[in-house]
Amino acid sequence: MRIASLLPSATEMVAALGLADRLVGRTHECDWPPEVAGVPALTADRVDRSAMTSAEIDGAVADAMAAGGGLYRLDHAALAAARPDLIITQALCGVCAVERDEVEEAARAMPGRPEVLSLEPETLEGVLDSILLVGDAAGTPRAAARTVAGLRERLDRVRALVGDRPPVRAVCLEWLDPPYLAGHWVPEQVALAGGHDPLGRPGRPSVAAAPERVIDADPDVLLLMPCGWSAAETLAALERDRFRQRFGTMRAVREGRVIALDGGAHFSRPGPRLVDGVESLVPVLHPELVASPAAARG
Repeated sequence: MRIASLLPSATEMVAALGLADRLVGRTHECDWPPEVAGVPALTADRVDRSAMTSAEIDGAVADAMAAGGGLYRLDHAALAAARPDLIITQALCGVCAVERDEVEEAARAMPGRPEVLSLEPETLEGVLDSILLVGDAAGTPRAAARTVAGLRERLDRVRALVGDRPPVRAVCLEWLDPPYLAGHWVPEQVALAGGHDPLGRPGRPSVAAAPERVIDADPDVLLLMPCGWSAAETLAALERDRFRQRFGTMRAVREGRVIALDGGAHFSRPGPRLVDGVESLVPVLHPELVASPAAARG
């Protein structure tokens, strides 16, 4: 089985099932686990966002989507040369991957017509189901079942750890400017770790909101997890994005309870490391339990 993954989260699923050696193609953003770096990249950015502010990136993304074609370029020749039996893609998020229609059209033009598996999880349970779907498509259903069982055991341990503690009010932002309220599986992650996001949108897409809505929520903790960014990237962007000018009146900001998390690794990608994200939230929301090496304070 030769697998081309056009999703970073799917690449992580494939690796978690012990199938990394079957990957014949990946996206340019697939960076976990490290050994996939040697797999040919089949995609590239259409927009250079490296020197932009959050607001500029948001505008550039909107412009690219309005123009059609999406944010990413698929190398059709490289995909054909990879000769995959299975291509994994998605249509859940228009700014997260090559558009599914383009992938399906490319597959129809290839000899042997590789199978196209589209993953569309909207909740944490949906992510676990997606791992099972990948396992079935790749011919390793037992490995997938074991992997999911292990992830469920880790979530059960977190529930037991925080179960008797009152939930901490924590607003999560998936983008800085404009602020995007967390959706899909992120509110679930917060709840499992002993928190409650009063503005969260479980099972629904993240959505832009006025800064005043975030300020008025008055959370105990403000969690910053911009889509695709590491904690270090988020901290570096705070001054550039005038974060304190807009949110400095918040109690959480005044009292130093703004936490930058690794959005790209643990919250943005609907893959196995969402469970790592849940575990990393426990010391953030309940520092009396353990110290966190996974979070940085802003």
